[in-house]
Amino acid sequence: MAVEAERGMTDMGSRHEPSTSGAGVVEAVRLRSIQKYFGSNHVLQGVGLCVRRGEHVVVFGPSGSGKSTLLRTINLLEEPQSGSVVVEGREYGPGVPGEPKQRRGDRRELRKQVGMVFQQFNLFPHLSVLDNVTIALRRVKGMKRGEAELRAARQLDRVGLLSKIGSYPAMLSGGQQQRVAIARSLVMDPKVMLFDEPTSALDPELVGEVLAVMRSLAETGMTMVVVTHEMGFGREIGDQNVFMDAGVIVEQGGREIYTDCREERTRSFIRAVL
Repeated sequence: MAVEAERGMTDMGSRHEPSTSGAGVVEAVRLRSIQKYFGSNHVLQGVGLCVRRGEHVVVFGPSGSGKSTLLRTINLLEEPQSGSVVVEGREYGPGVPGEPKQRRGDRRELRKQVGMVFQQFNLFPHLSVLDNVTIALRRVKGMKRGEAELRAARQLDRVGLLSKIGSYPAMLSGGQQQRVAIARSLVMDPKVMLFDEPTSALDPELVGEVLAVMRSLAETGMTMVVVTHEMGFGREIGDQNVFMDAGVIVEQGGREIYTDCREERTRSFIRAVL
């Protein structure tokens, strides 16, 4: 019944360069045999996932199925007890039991490559929109103020908020705050973007503006992994669609999963939400 995404895929544990996966397609992220516990709660049970460069992966399923934990494993905001986390050819995870230990990449370097947008916006309330977007450029990359502000302005224009550059978070709607959060991630020029239910904290009338930004980002070819309850949006952008339940990947596939899934558990969930 449960299907691991890693089935049939070659071992990446010893590689330190991105590998190709058929027809020259390059893998951006590979998770293998991820085990994650919170106390006695076995949240991820040997999960594997491959994300190719330029691919849009949508992860959906009931609350408590392990979706957000899986997403947060990619940038080690949640570190698994065991399993392989490879991003752009570099191993960052603790490793798979029984396999030779590999030299792990630095966590700070990982997070320079992987941007993340959370359910809550996590903006600094005492900083302007401009300063919220430039702070990581200046502190993490050591960029001078002028260059950082120029890059921030480009990304704020991209998400339609250049006119709010001097505003503070309290002066913005929830949708605008989430778009600032997206700009804050994009300004670091990540190779992969993670979205953890980015519209779940928004009023319904504000959801569309955030999805529009994500849609335009997908059209640029950005590699994206999106955990969402917005199933219509998932069906629209999902190149690979992953249904999770009880800590395992039950089923995955292309857009046909929404109309022609194999597993009854997937079918019942989709019937309930679409």
